[in-house]
Amino acid sequence: MDFEDYIELVVKGFEAAGVLILAIGSLAALTGAAITFVRGDRNAAYEQARHDVGRVILLGLEILIVADIVNTITIDPTRESALVLAIIVLVRTFLSFSLEIELEGTVPWRRRPSPTGEPE
Repeated sequence: MDFEDYIELVVKGFEAAGVLILAIGSLAALTGAAITFVRGDRNAAYEQARHDVGRVILLGLEILIVADIVNTITIDPTRESALVLAIIVLVRTFLSFSLEIELEGTVPWRRRPSPTGEPE
């Protein structure tokens, strides 16, 4: 095996990890929400599902972007692949930003710090 073969395995590993995070994390989030729903708190179940699935999507997207970056830099460093990566990163950034606003209810720079100094 040469260097590119190893890098392709790394890329495949990141892609598999991203998909597993999306699949398993979503199932776990929905299972937790279903348990809350069965206990009788429908509104909390909905909010919990939205929040937890949103967080899973953000994490999964981050891992998939790592795979795209490694692939573009090491395996296919062409203008076309760099342009595709730039578009993917822009879409992911917009999606991530939108999800953050949806989950937190405010834009990141408008969050008030908690008494411990951490953003709420």
